[in-house]
Amino acid sequence: MNILECKNLTKSYKKNVPVLSDFNISIPAGRIVGLLGPNGCGKSTLMKLISGLLQADSGEISVGGNPVGENSKALISYLPERTYFNSSMKVNEIIEYFETFYADFDSQKAYRLLADLAIDPKANLKSLSKGTKEKVQLILVMSRNAKLYLLDEPIAGVDPAAREYILSTIVSNYNPDATIIITTHLITDVEQVLDDFVFLTFGGKIILSGNAEEARNENGKSLDELFKEVFRC
Repeated sequence: MNILECKNLTKSYKKNVPVLSDFNISIPAGRIVGLLGPNGCGKSTLMKLISGLLQADSGEISVGGNPVGENSKALISYLPERTYFNSSMKVNEIIEYFETFYADFDSQKAYRLLADLAIDPKANLKSLSKGTKEKVQLILVMSRNAKLYLLDEPIAGVDPAAREYILSTIVSNYNPDATIIITTHLITDVEQVLDDFVFLTFGGKIILSGNAEEARNENGKSLDELFKEVFRC
């Protein structure tokens, strides 16, 4: 069963300038998928449409067989590109909030992941660095037992030394029957964990997609090299 179906999806912010135009994609359960493309190609817009934060101009979205709404949102754990927490809150207060709000939230996992990164759960959010705030947000997202994880640039705001740990955290802390969609421009760092990839260009056009390992074998190139070659043309 496909966890995600997008059919003829169109979204514009300005009249006659579509960010996504007749966009179609089907993503099965149990995959880690990289949604890869230049800034402004519609990656973040697509994530917001799937999560229900934006409404499409036309087209259909189905998550686990459900149209966008209460039932679909219950299946999704979404990491936005920017931190949205109230900076006056403490980390453990945010954990309590998530525990109350999400039935599938595992607070024990959240505290364990915080300990792995030596993040004090009693710390005030405003006292943390930008990178640490983003780590906290990722931990909260991955501590849900969701069916579809939408991770928008999860490693963009952290130092290179932390990226490997964050990617291993993503891979090892989700239900393997679930699906993860990751947007990023740091393809070299993320391609090691991808099962599938989608190259997206402006207007939300898919110009290449498929199995990551098969693409590397067929082309004799990494996804990063293939990406540079495709977008150079």
